[in-house]
Amino acid sequence: MSDQTEWRDLQVALRTASDIAFDQEIPSGEQADVLLDALRRAQAAALALAAGPGTTGCRVHPHGAVDPLYGDKEDPLPPGWGKCLLCNDRRRRAATNRRGAATGRRGMR
Repeated sequence: MSDQTEWRDLQVALRTASDIAFDQEIPSGEQADVLLDALRRAQAAALALAAGPGTTGCRVHPHGAVDPLYGDKEDPLPPGWGKCLLCNDRRRRAATNRRGAATGRRGMR
C-alpha cells in the first residue's frame, strides 16, 4: 500500500478508537472488541508508515520483491524501469503481448 493509504487507514482507525474511548459510558464487550480492532489497525498502519518507502521505491508496491535483474550489468533493465519486480513483470508481459499481437496480425494476411 502507498503511504497515503496507510495514512488514511491510520486516521480512520484512530477516529473509531477515539469515538469509542471518549464516549460517556464504559465500552460494552462488543464495543471493546471494535476498539481493540481499531487500535490494531492503527498500529499496523503506523508501523507501515514507519517502515518508510520500502525496498523497491515503488509507490504501488513499496514492499514488493526487487527485480533480480536490477543493477545487472550483463542483462540490464530497459531505461526508466525501477526495482519493483511486480511492475517490471507487468511491463514484460505487456511488451510480449504487443509483439505477439503484431506477429499474429502479419500471419493472417
